[in-house]
Amino acid sequence: MPLEIKELSIKISVNQPSGGKTEEKAETAGKPGGNAGQMVSECVEQVIRIINDKKER
Repeated sequence: MPLEIKELSIKISVNQPSGGKTEEKAETAGKPGGNAGQMVSECVEQVIRIINDKKER
């Protein structure tokens, strides 16, 4: 029996750290240890693939 979700509520809280640490995190995002950009691009590709699959139906 399929389950239908009619409403989904997601709440998040973002706290910006104080000091100069924000610049350091931005710099490490592009380095081999920080693969945030790669993860974002993979997520975008998956979302686009799902949208295209739904359009074909």
